[in-house]
Amino acid sequence: MSEQNPPQPPSGDVPPNPGTPPPPSYAAQAPLDDAQTRQWASLAHLGGILGFIPSLIIWLVFRERSAFVDQEAKKALNFQITAVIGYVAASILSSFIPFVGLLSFAVWIVAVIFSVQGYQAVQRGQAYKYPFSLDLIK
Repeated sequence: MSEQNPPQPPSGDVPPNPGTPPPPSYAAQAPLDDAQTRQWASLAHLGGILGFIPSLIIWLVFRERSAFVDQEAKKALNFQITAVIGYVAASILSSFIPFVGLLSFAVWIVAVIFSVQGYQAVQRGQAYKYPFSLDLIK
């Protein structure tokens, strides 16, 4: 009988050392620490001053790294989408009824006030709940 030799790697290839960890994966990122969690969660709320895009970006980028950022960014995003719906409704109404254009300004003021309140609450480490918001992103 002939002895069978284990297969050898092609020349130039080095077999992996069983004691070394695999190379880092870019899909799995480190969780956020407390300061980073508060920072990104609060910026998701404060970004509402500019519209829903900052909240959307923060939610998409950090939702898997922190449950708190996921929760707060979704709340901010839902509120900002609700505000956009309010802007559109006010714009449509202003084309039929004079002086309703001021309603768009009132919606923006309300969005700014609640966004700042959300920012302040999250900076203190508390979850923030908007007084009204459609629950579109779950």
